[in-house]
Amino acid sequence: MAAEVPQMVSNDMESGKAAVLNKYTLFCALLASTNSILLGYDIGVMSGAVLFIKEDLKITSVQVEILVGSLNVLSLVGSLASGKTSDYIGRRYTIVLAAATFLVGALLMGFAPSFPWLLAGRIVAGIGVGYSLMISPLYTAEISPAMKRGFLTSLPEVFIVSGILIGYIVNYSLSGLHQNINWRLMLGLAAVPAVAIGIGVTAMPESPRWLVMKGRTDEAKRVLIKVSDSVQEAEFRLREITKAATSMDSINGDWHGQGVWKELLLNPSRPVRRILIAAIGINFFMQASGNDAVIYYCPEVFKAAGIHHKRQLFGVNVIMGVAKASFVLISALYLDRFGRRPLLLLGTMGMAVSLAVLGIGSKFLQHSETKPMWAIIVCVVAVCADVSFFSMGLGPITWVYSSEIFPLRLRAQGTGLAISVNRLVSGVMSMTFLTISEKITFGGIFFVLSGIMVLATLFFYFFLPETKHKTLEEVWALFEDKGQSGGDQREMQMRDI
Repeated sequence: MAAEVPQMVSNDMESGKAAVLNKYTLFCALLASTNSILLGYDIGVMSGAVLFIKEDLKITSVQVEILVGSLNVLSLVGSLASGKTSDYIGRRYTIVLAAATFLVGALLMGFAPSFPWLLAGRIVAGIGVGYSLMISPLYTAEISPAMKRGFLTSLPEVFIVSGILIGYIVNYSLSGLHQNINWRLMLGLAAVPAVAIGIGVTAMPESPRWLVMKGRTDEAKRVLIKVSDSVQEAEFRLREITKAATSMDSINGDWHGQGVWKELLLNPSRPVRRILIAAIGINFFMQASGNDAVIYYCPEVFKAAGIHHKRQLFGVNVIMGVAKASFVLISALYLDRFGRRPLLLLGTMGMAVSLAVLGIGSKFLQHSETKPMWAIIVCVVAVCADVSFFSMGLGPITWVYSSEIFPLRLRAQGTGLAISVNRLVSGVMSMTFLTISEKITFGGIFFVLSGIMVLATLFFYFFLPETKHKTLEEVWALFEDKGQSGGDQREMQMRDI
């Protein structure tokens, strides 16, 4: 009978039964992913709020960069801590902790009487963001079936983009209020979804893979029955998880994630080293693309292009937000059909072209006294194309890929390490974007970002294997030397490292 179960599951996949999405799994994934709306809202709302903060608190451009970038830099603290925390208290309660931390930060920002208090709120909120960025896709990946994992694990990016769009709409709606009030409302309203998320997550089950690592196999089986289409599928998934945990000596009620850092950094095996390079690489290039900085400072870019009315600037932001939201939904819906690599490569190549066009347009406007409308429209279209290609490729796929390639024992802390690199690069980009643009102009920085995307395309082509339709336990084999056919090696395009 045991030998028949894998065959039954395989037959279900071939017949299309496994393609039907379990409603309870979708419910859990949506709840977990909602946590990511907090980062999106902050990115979107801060892009407009910072214009009023600068006028109201009389802060300099350097202070603006520190204010914007501090959340991203401090989020790496949350990302690094989230792996150990989720191994210790579980995935579900880590999501609650992320929402609670962001709630405190949002309240501090909303009631801040001065720049230091506002900065303190950004720092606290940043730690919460770091927690949520790691734990939301990781939890979703651990409860999802292989055939739908790409769609479900990309939902955090859908909510990030949705949060950005909501932030833009709030900016536009509140921009008419007095500048001493509007930015406080813009930032403080983030407390509302944080409370709702903290309450809603209590309805979620714990990750079955974490339960297995804690030796709570019976509880894991009950959860798997809920998130699977049949008892046979649940039993098969449980056996696969238990086998993977046993092979790594991870089933231990007293295990709280100890020894993982040594295994990751001090003495990594060849497959672990390949996984680290892939995970850190995709997170590095996600933020080196400058996407967050472009969104944060988009109003500054278009002010330089000749659009000076604040409501017009916020209107451009709304258009950009709609473009991002549309393309991230397309990516989420087709990620499991086309795979990670094709969409990732298409996205980065599209970004390289869009940023090059944006650079040309910005350079033209810089040297034009009349600021012709056609050139401004070209820049607006190029920005929308850039963020759309990002939302098709790097945006959702970074979270999917980071959360699915590490083996069970290393998954939480390995993912946390990779995402901490993501946050560090995002912070550096956000805190230096205006300063660098003053030195080499906006056009110059867009040309640099275009070149970075060319390098990213080459990196992804050679170092990232395809993972679609693989179980989390099977993904590990893609990075091992043994058992790879010539076709697998050619598809992976891996080089000896």
